[in-house]
Amino acid sequence: MTTGGTTARRETIFAPASGAGTAAIAVIRISGPDTDAVLARLVGPDLPPPRRAALRRLADEAGGVLDWGLVLRFAEGKSYTGEAAAELHCHGGRAVVAAVFETLGRQPGCRLAEPGEFTRRAFEAGRVDLTEVEALGDLLAAETELQRRQAVRGFDGALYRQAAAWRGELIRAAALVEATIDWPDEDVPEDVGPEVAALLGGVRSAIARELGLAAGAQQLREGLEVAILGPPNVGKSSLFNALAGHEAAITSARPGTTRDILTLHFDLDGLPVVFLDTAGLRDAADEIEAIGVSRATERARAADMRLFLRSADAPPPPAEQALWQEDDLRVWAKSDLGDGPGDLAISTLRGDGLVELLRRVSAVLSARVGEGGLVGHLRQRQALEDADEALARAATALHEGAPETVAEDVRSGFRALERLIGRVGTEDVLDAVFRTFCLGK
Repeated sequence: MTTGGTTARRETIFAPASGAGTAAIAVIRISGPDTDAVLARLVGPDLPPPRRAALRRLADEAGGVLDWGLVLRFAEGKSYTGEAAAELHCHGGRAVVAAVFETLGRQPGCRLAEPGEFTRRAFEAGRVDLTEVEALGDLLAAETELQRRQAVRGFDGALYRQAAAWRGELIRAAALVEATIDWPDEDVPEDVGPEVAALLGGVRSAIARELGLAAGAQQLREGLEVAILGPPNVGKSSLFNALAGHEAAITSARPGTTRDILTLHFDLDGLPVVFLDTAGLRDAADEIEAIGVSRATERARAADMRLFLRSADAPPPPAEQALWQEDDLRVWAKSDLGDGPGDLAISTLRGDGLVELLRRVSAVLSARVGEGGLVGHLRQRQALEDADEALARAATALHEGAPETVAEDVRSGFRALERLIGRVGTEDVLDAVFRTFCLGK
């Protein structure tokens, strides 16, 4: 960065790399050009060699002992951020960490990092691409095994490698087309059209496959919602409590007890599922209940799946038919009081049918997610859609015999793929990506 003709020196940053609260060990990360100078003021001039941990006394400016801990240094070009960096492994008491932070914050040119700033510096240094950054964020946020697996694939560079392979095919196609433009009378194959068409078609087919899996990948990353619906007193909150394993929702014989939507996060065979306990579907008795019924209807319509509960003493309301979607389930509740129609029967009192209910829900949602694609973010999907549109135009221009248009549209495809991996992009997009990270990342 330049200011008034001079180059501004980049600040050195620090942040916790371990979780908040009391722990045996706390890890504090430092990165930037003044890392060694900051360390020397904290532990003395006897710094350990890079990548070798050493026990050192941590002291403030007056020589007061803050703690004893391990110091680990990383040379420039050999760290996560690409900068000179270090880690302090000290005791995890709140007062110890606070004292070390206060001392670091008083060092010249050293400040607390912003959320995601370590990873942003790694991105700017070319240590990771934008798809790996997003996958890292997904990995940190993963709550289920399937989410973890999907994030690991992205962080391993799977989407980057796929985009690089597509780019290689497009480079070949562009070279063939531009050769016919620049040297039409030279020793150029008479008709490059079939090979160019095959290259464009192959890339478009691969992109179409990823776009076909993108909705499922995004659902897996963000989670899926299952709404529990039915008339008042049919047993919605009782089912919700049975799934939660405790009394998360108030149950009462009085109709209209549930007014707002309650959520339960559930790991269902690796799928991140949110069960929704909703207000009973009926003509509301008062204004507050009417709001609850309206919210329940809207949320249920947008959910990924709906469970419609019914029982002998609570027949299905008319709203059920309007909300019904493919693969929803009709559940006969209170089977301990007798059998009735439905896709399956449960009794929350005895626990009957709950395992089968979860198995059926898992089967439906697993089919929605599919085999799991590489594109789980809206930004990524939009970049691929832009690339596909550009290549579709290129294929049309090729058929019409307009090589200059073909070349320009293939270049547009390049640019879309470069946006995908972050080689080009706007600052507001980058800010939005890195803002989701915690301080130590």
